[in-house]
Amino acid sequence: MLRNWLIVGCLVACTYASSVWAATYSFPVKGSRMVGSIQYHEVKKHETMAQIAKQYDVGFLALMAANKGVDPFLPQEGYVLTIPSQIILPDVPYQGIVVNLAELRLYYFEPKKHVVHIFPVGIGRIGRDTPVMETKISQKRPHPTWTPPQSIREEYAKKGVELPKVVPAGPDNPLGDYALRLAYGAGDYLIHGTNKDFGIGLRVSSGCIRMEPENIDWLFHHVHTGLKVKVINDPIKTTLEPDRSVYMEAHEPLTRSDGVKKRLTMPIELKWWLDEYGISAVKAQAVITAQNGVPVQVAEGR
Repeated sequence: MLRNWLIVGCLVACTYASSVWAATYSFPVKGSRMVGSIQYHEVKKHETMAQIAKQYDVGFLALMAANKGVDPFLPQEGYVLTIPSQIILPDVPYQGIVVNLAELRLYYFEPKKHVVHIFPVGIGRIGRDTPVMETKISQKRPHPTWTPPQSIREEYAKKGVELPKVVPAGPDNPLGDYALRLAYGAGDYLIHGTNKDFGIGLRVSSGCIRMEPENIDWLFHHVHTGLKVKVINDPIKTTLEPDRSVYMEAHEPLTRSDGVKKRLTMPIELKWWLDEYGISAVKAQAVITAQNGVPVQVAEGR
């Protein structure tokens, strides 16, 4: 599949005044879970998909999924890309940080301000899966040092690389300039920055949640210790909008360490709703098959 091949081989108009880095939206109107709008980008000479993804602050795999068949390294000049900047919010309480592994996105909800900030993230590669969890931020660490676990040091040693027991803060530190420690397990999981030019919107980390340097800088200075963090794995999201139209957003499911990939099936509530109103499920099945990661209308308003 595209997701695994890319791992091996290698925003947007806002509805609320936002910072330079955060893609920020007002909460949708009552009864809706949709934010943002689809944008389009005409490829310029020598542009790559990675550069375009960074320009719009969307994940690399998300951009590829929305534009299947496009060469990631040499997209055709003049080709018009779909930017996946319209999003169905996860079906969760609008509070704290929510990471949806399946879509490689982090949501930071601020109920008092009635806004949500959305960022692309990198997550754990196969074999070092980022776990589903409900936890909180236990520590904020500016300019963190990195103490690689013995398992990671052994992994690097097999490649001929000897990692030090402690990597000091600085440009060679893979955690970047800021880290948020999660109170899960032994506290080994972080939301952190990076010193690399790639990896956002991909499965490349050792289990932590990786953000662009500018994005973690923003988030670090806006969150507090004790903030709730919820990590989910929901490849299908649906919403019944106020006009009674139904939208679905489907992402390619993750392959986990045990080799199991979640089989996408139509949500039972949606099937019941379509059956009740005698609406064909053909569009919904097509969205599940396409897995292009953008909201698609599967039933018109009634």
